[in-house]
Amino acid sequence: MITLQFVNADYDMTIDLFYLLLVVMAIIAVIVFVSLYFVDAGYGLLINKKWGLQISNKLAWVLMESPVFIVMLILWITSPRRFELLPLLFFIFFELHYFRRSFVFPLMMKGKSKMPVSIMSMGVIFNLINGYIQGEWLFHLAPVEMYDSEWLLSPQFIAGTVIFFGGMFINWQSDSIVRNLRAPGDTNHYLPEKGMFRYVTSAGYLGEILEWTGFAILTWSWSGAVFAWWTFANLVPRANTIYHKYREMFGDKVGARKRVFPFLY
Repeated sequence: MITLQFVNADYDMTIDLFYLLLVVMAIIAVIVFVSLYFVDAGYGLLINKKWGLQISNKLAWVLMESPVFIVMLILWITSPRRFELLPLLFFIFFELHYFRRSFVFPLMMKGKSKMPVSIMSMGVIFNLINGYIQGEWLFHLAPVEMYDSEWLLSPQFIAGTVIFFGGMFINWQSDSIVRNLRAPGDTNHYLPEKGMFRYVTSAGYLGEILEWTGFAILTWSWSGAVFAWWTFANLVPRANTIYHKYREMFGDKVGARKRVFPFLY
């Protein structure tokens, strides 16, 4: 009984610290959200030398995105729940996105664009923390009975899975559309016209926001909700900047498109 009490005390301390980390991350996301309406994230279309030393965009994406893939893998491997159905599905869903983002997407990039090391480093830090937050909850801290086989038939899992894979489709399709806008050797900028770009100027961001909103729903977790909030806070202001950039570059061709949410914003 004494041993059990110590175990419970250790768990309570761990879970309290974990939730404190979630609160801190959620507050930082508020700061990021507001800041990005005043400071452009200087990569991609908005690349800016003021962010300092730049390296190959392909290398930067691998270095920036792979840490979350690796952290999630380690937390899954070290979990006694790793071969239970629901934790395994959560792991596959998450890693499917990040395997492509870390190791496939960079290889498909065209051109010789660059990314500031400073921005890449911030991405690495976030991804390390986010990988820990997601994996620690799903594979170590979540109550054992929470994700039993009945969860597969829950409204949260079904709706969240549909939203997650719908967002993934939009995200992947949008990447393909942007990647194929230019012929080899062409360095001009073009307004994407296909897919969800008919409705918004940042269709890829729409897809990613839907993905992680879906993940938060299908896991029904505060860790997932914080990640969805971070995705929103990071991408919505950036979508606003890109919208105005396209307005400058293409004028009336932008038409009635919204920034990131069709018919809304």
